Amino acid sequence: MTSTKKRLVACPQCKQSSEYSAENPFRPFCSERCKLIDLGVWATEGYAIPTPIKPDDLTDELTNQLLGH
Repeated sequence: MTSTKKRLVACPQCKQSSEYSAENPFRPFCSERCKLIDLGVWATEGYAIPTPIKPDDLTDELTNQLLGH
């Protein structure tokens, strides 16, 4: 019987070592808690690539709202 080496990765949330395998239902996270924290950040749009707003990105209605018209 061959033994496979466990692959350990850093949990994206808490940075603790976590086994990256099918036996870890939360992979790449170490726990359900870390997985839910990350999901919460996504849900509140905490992960975003900042880009400046261009005038072409705005619709007339949105422009009027932003300008207070």
